[in-house]
Amino acid sequence: MEKTTYTVEPEKNSERLDLFISSKSGLSRSYVQKLIKQGFLSVNSRKEKASYKIKAGDTIEYIIADEPPKTLTPEDIPLAVIWEDDHIIVVNKPSGMVVHPAAGHKHGTLIHALLSRCGKLASLGAPLRPGIVHRLDKDTSGLIIVAKDDISYVNLQKQFKKREVKKHYCALVYGNLKNDYGEINKAIGRAVSDRKKMSTRTVKGKEAITQFEVMKRLRSATLAKVNIITGRTHQIRVHFAASGHPVLGDKSYGKKILLKFMHKTVSFNRQMLHAYSLELKHPVKGNPLVFTAPMPEDMKKAIKELSA
Repeated sequence: MEKTTYTVEPEKNSERLDLFISSKSGLSRSYVQKLIKQGFLSVNSRKEKASYKIKAGDTIEYIIADEPPKTLTPEDIPLAVIWEDDHIIVVNKPSGMVVHPAAGHKHGTLIHALLSRCGKLASLGAPLRPGIVHRLDKDTSGLIIVAKDDISYVNLQKQFKKREVKKHYCALVYGNLKNDYGEINKAIGRAVSDRKKMSTRTVKGKEAITQFEVMKRLRSATLAKVNIITGRTHQIRVHFAASGHPVLGDKSYGKKILLKFMHKTVSFNRQMLHAYSLELKHPVKGNPLVFTAPMPEDMKKAIKELSA
């Protein structure tokens, strides 16, 4: 990531923001407008529109992300394959693995590993996301299904769009959830203050519904089974944070929480969120499929420590 800072000279007073940055940087005006829209450019630490008239003394900062690769090279990376046939593959993704290449993650992704194992995936979603019909955050572990052919890709996309796929997570959240069962129904959109994050406090939010059931009450924490009806970006993490119960270990939506009991401190190296169950129909044969992935060891350890 490359960060650049400019201070506006008096002679540039009242010039459009996008034109100023374009002339200074050599970037195209359309690319600068994209940076502004995505929240990678600020004026005096505030977000402004492309048409903003700059003023002498304004401090303008922007970030250009590393360009992801244009092609993919298979990489021999071990995978925990839950199920596989000629049409789909289901993997238990470990925490720390990115699903597909993006800025800052050019290698070592799930896609690189799958290309090495499968040889080819669906062409749809290419060049960087072949076969990908849904995603998991880097630090969220659990089940993900990937299409090997285009027919399966299209069918799976339809199932996700029609909300026919059932995804269940287990989440370790801060505090004691008031009710044993509940639903969080709050629209989610880009955060006004930080365009790289999502929020329930947004101008243009989309419907987001999260259902939960308490599995176990712990010391200063709750283990919950979570079912998402919609599939918004960071939905579970945003909803629980907005409800005052952030997912433990969430560096983006939850403040750093160290739980202290007696002489022991419990810390969390990543967000305690795991996709443990996936229910859908086979995209070609039509028969129902149910997959499960065991809880990872770091979550088991955290639960044990919080139970003591």
